[in-house]
Amino acid sequence: MYDDRTGTVLVGLDDTAHSWLAADWAAAEAELHGSTLRVVHAVHGITGAEQDADQLILDAAAGVLDDARARLATAHPGLRIDTVLAQDHPAEALLTSAENADMLVVGTRGRGGFAGLLLGSVSLKVAAHAACPVVVVRGHTKKTENGAADGGIMVGVRDERDEEAVRFALAEADLLRATVRLIHAWTPLTHAGSVVPQVDAVDTERQVHARVLNHAARPIAEYPQVHVDTALVVGSPAAVLVEASAGAGLLVLPRHPPAGRFGLRLGTVVHAVLHHASCPVAVVPVG
Repeated sequence: MYDDRTGTVLVGLDDTAHSWLAADWAAAEAELHGSTLRVVHAVHGITGAEQDADQLILDAAAGVLDDARARLATAHPGLRIDTVLAQDHPAEALLTSAENADMLVVGTRGRGGFAGLLLGSVSLKVAAHAACPVVVVRGHTKKTENGAADGGIMVGVRDERDEEAVRFALAEADLLRATVRLIHAWTPLTHAGSVVPQVDAVDTERQVHARVLNHAARPIAEYPQVHVDTALVVGSPAAVLVEASAGAGLLVLPRHPPAGRFGLRLGTVVHAVLHHASCPVAVVPVG
């Protein structure tokens, strides 16, 4: 159960504004759960051939971690904070460190890339491969004065296997005193020779999708104190969820196993939402 966690919240820090936003979010999350915050900063390219240059890099990296500990401890007195200086590529360092973590938190991007794609390669890789939930922090991350998640928690439901993603959201909402909305978006199938799908056929499809949503919603019974509503929406799932993120404090998405040997590690909907959502996005492995 996610609300039984008392382990570790891991955050990747690269000393950019994006990663500091993630570190602040992760510290608040660790404090909420009574967990240890582990801050990982990775450097690579240390070959040993230039000892003076290598030492300068390592000293600068150690300074980043010292600053992180001091800053986060000031903002969150009493929080247990560990720091790790990893000599590896950032994504590999985070995935290795996350093997024993309850949650991995990262910022939105590194450097470069297209203007419209806000997710860096490190965040994308860990979201696709980590065994624990990954939270990509961006946009509005504030909480209200009483601790509740500003805007509530939204969950994108894809199919019946998504109970773990729903449970993750409910556990967060329980601690944050937040509301939860489960959203299942679908596009009616088109029929040959018809410009608009037949009404009866659309109603039948709606019933099928309603059953999917109701099945995934079963963990609601475990959290009777959390206010939950459900929404069955006709439309592109990615577009619906990106729009919902504008009014959410957290958007939770399931990550399904890839379909077949060459299937995408992240589905197209998750990939699109990670790039364009307005709020922090939690990607939860399911299935």
